[in-house]
Amino acid sequence: MTDLTPMLPAPEPRPAEPDSQTPTASLAGLTPKARRQRLDRLAELAAVHAEEKGRSLWAEAFRRLRRNPAAVAGTVVLLLFVLVALIGPLFVPYDPTSTAWADQVKEGQNIIPGPSAQHWFGLDHNGRDEFSRVIVGARQTLLVGVVATALGLIVGCLLGGLAGSAYGLGGRAGRRIDNVVMRVIDMLLAMPSLLLAVSIAALLGPSLTTVMIAIGVISVPVFARLLRGSMLAQANSEYVTAATALGVRRWRIALVHVLPNSLGPVLVQATLTLATAIIEAAALSFLGLGNPDPAVPEWGVMLTDALTRLEVAPRLTIYPAVGIIITAFGFTLLGEALREALDPKLRR
Repeated sequence: MTDLTPMLPAPEPRPAEPDSQTPTASLAGLTPKARRQRLDRLAELAAVHAEEKGRSLWAEAFRRLRRNPAAVAGTVVLLLFVLVALIGPLFVPYDPTSTAWADQVKEGQNIIPGPSAQHWFGLDHNGRDEFSRVIVGARQTLLVGVVATALGLIVGCLLGGLAGSAYGLGGRAGRRIDNVVMRVIDMLLAMPSLLLAVSIAALLGPSLTTVMIAIGVISVPVFARLLRGSMLAQANSEYVTAATALGVRRWRIALVHVLPNSLGPVLVQATLTLATAIIEAAALSFLGLGNPDPAVPEWGVMLTDALTRLEVAPRLTIYPAVGIIITAFGFTLLGEALREALDPKLRR
């Protein structure tokens, strides 16, 4: 039977249109216009990828911090505080321990000279320049906060790192080590932090070193548990499985791979602990467990001394209290911003 279907002419080949989803397709066979469109698309994608090139975790966190107003405000506050604490004592107008103006103070008549052109913050109850004492006291407060936090961070990371690496990568023996370490941490957590700090300070005797040790000890459990939990979460990651399959030793995986990737939350907590350490140091000094020499300016000690003159000169409590509040607020702002920058669930 003869096919009566009319013979249709073959369709002419149409020039390929540029595919925006596959910009790397071959340019062969394209018309000059289509080729030009494809090249423009490739150039556009190349520019986008150049701007969005990969960044490390800390580089990305730093980029987010720069765009966070809270982080900028906290950083400015802390830089001012550190600047005052480090170089402020070099430029104070008077010796903070000098009582050269004691004759102007008449507590029996409720007369404690206030701010003047000579003494910007006035005098305290012993005739000492209050402005000089506030500036020099910032250094003592910063020293207590940094040393106490560093002590808690180092000891806590040692215990938490040992427990986390032993449990996650060490088999049965490692889990026994983890059990022993964490029971010690649980014992420290069982006591209220302030009560534990007061007990340690009372046993060691009042001094600035005692305050640092007491605050450092009560912050150890927080760092230990945080690092242990972070390491256990990292121990189930794919890169740990790949390293184990390649025959890398477990201790090397724990120290070289798992530990560095687990330090982000710990460093954030260290920033927040600095704020609480300053407040707790002031509290211990307020209870009389700080520096026994009241002539040495420290914000907590200054608050204690000023309480008995609260009705006569309330400004003596305002200056150190405002310093403590602003400093703790700056550390808290920076710590919260850093936590948001490092935590993928909180990134905005």
